[in-house]
Amino acid sequence: MHANNEVGTVQPIAEIGRIAREHDVLFHSDAAQSAGKIPTNVDELWVDLLTIAGHRLYAPKGVSALYDRRGVELEPLIHDAGHEGGRRAGTESALLAVGLGAACALAQDLAPMARVRALRDRLWRDLQRHFGDRVILNGHPDRRLPNTLNVSFVGRIGAETLAGLHGVAASTGSACHAGRIELSPVLAAKGVPLEIGMGAVRFSLGRYTTADEIDAVGERLSHVLANAA
Repeated sequence: MHANNEVGTVQPIAEIGRIAREHDVLFHSDAAQSAGKIPTNVDELWVDLLTIAGHRLYAPKGVSALYDRRGVELEPLIHDAGHEGGRRAGTESALLAVGLGAACALAQDLAPMARVRALRDRLWRDLQRHFGDRVILNGHPDRRLPNTLNVSFVGRIGAETLAGLHGVAASTGSACHAGRIELSPVLAAKGVPLEIGMGAVRFSLGRYTTADEIDAVGERLSHVLANAA
């Protein structure tokens, strides 16, 4: 995974790829989260295979793409006809393919991501100002996607925080399974304590997020957590 979908941490794919190439090991990376947000060059990443998902970069839902380095032999996903270079039989959707191509062309311009990063950092500063040491950043402080902010509110359950954020689209790293609330596997792997990880909330910004929306999130969070105190 080029970049983690929950905390946004960007992995050292190029370093791993070079090692894999030196030992003749095929190397695939999932760039669904990173494409369109940070540079994603297959040569610089030293990958043999790389996948992207259209809906992550404003393309239509239901379309994705696989890059495979010249000379890499793949077993067909669906056998029979020779569609998709012999990799997947079946008639493709020209509409979806064109939509993905157009989205990828637009996504090459990463300039808007500087504005997204600034808005993300604005929200983080706002949360720090309101909550001080009661809010904790999850993920690498610098080497992460420009649109992702995953934080834990100390003494809170993420799902309860989200329940009060009416009109805000956010998510929590925890999941409910058969009535049990569990710590996110990602946060658990990072060694985040249970009492901290259970308070995690993820905010994901987009190219069309505005400063007013960011400020509104900070205000609503302040109101929700103040009422819960």
